[in-house]
Amino acid sequence: MLAGGFAGQMHNPLARPPSALAHWSPIHPLGEPPVQATTALPFFPQRIAIDIKVGPKPRAYRDVDGVGFRRGDVGTHTSRTIMLAELTALFDAVPATASEADITVAIRHANCLSKSTTSTRRLTHQRLTELYALDPHVPIYRVLRRLWSLEPSGRPLLALLVAIARDPMLAASAPAVVLLPIGADFARGPMKDAIRAAIGDRLSDAILDKVVRNAASSWTQSGHLAGRSIKTRRRVIATPATVALAVYLAHAAGFRGPHVFASAWTKLLDADADAARSLAIEAKRAGLIDMRAFGDVVDASFDRLDPGLPAASTTTSEGVA
Repeated sequence: MLAGGFAGQMHNPLARPPSALAHWSPIHPLGEPPVQATTALPFFPQRIAIDIKVGPKPRAYRDVDGVGFRRGDVGTHTSRTIMLAELTALFDAVPATASEADITVAIRHANCLSKSTTSTRRLTHQRLTELYALDPHVPIYRVLRRLWSLEPSGRPLLALLVAIARDPMLAASAPAVVLLPIGADFARGPMKDAIRAAIGDRLSDAILDKVVRNAASSWTQSGHLAGRSIKTRRRVIATPATVALAVYLAHAAGFRGPHVFASAWTKLLDADADAARSLAIEAKRAGLIDMRAFGDVVDASFDRLDPGLPAASTTTSEGVA
């Protein structure tokens, strides 16, 4: 499968806890809970988070790359947001069956996004591709298009989930928003600190400030923040389609069993494990996924969500923590 990726490796926020605020993976002795469980957003399970730190290309990376996750030294949020308006206009203009070449023609030549110059069309195409792949050979894009038409109200969260999987800088910004109490004011400082901890000193303060502004705009587009000069945390509403995508990404990231309902992917939807499980059952009834859940035993298959993928099912009573 084609899955675009960055060259090189960043200090990955999905693999290393960058600060007290942003403990992205629970790196702790096997079987023990994270030291600060209330501030943890585990996008990858412990065994993969540790595996990612060793070897040039561990299997964990190959697996997520195959689905369409994206890693590397830079991120789209140095210059753009999640570009929800452009993504919506593009999907309105081209059918779900459009090829990568068809999408290129629509953006760069037919100017379906109404950009004023050739260079702007090219850059918009490039940034949208970084965030969403725009290639039906990439599983994560196929799943996004599959779900897009089902629940228009869930589109901002669908876009956010895929963008998180494909932009490490946006992923690094997540704890500063997702862990903020509903109704609380958003502060840029904690987000800047979390991103700085994830990427090191590679970016100047001016560029890092721009990343924070763009990320805050993205979280506003997704519905997590509201307001202009002063932004406040708002609760987003999870749906069967958004939970189906979140569970799909959690499974691709290496979670198994009941842990697919409690990872950071579902926390992005402001859904706890019980709510995520209930919505996953609704997604099953809608024909999006196949799932059986009995206590801690969860058997999930995503062939319906993406018929282009080979069988990808798992049964476990313990899962991966």
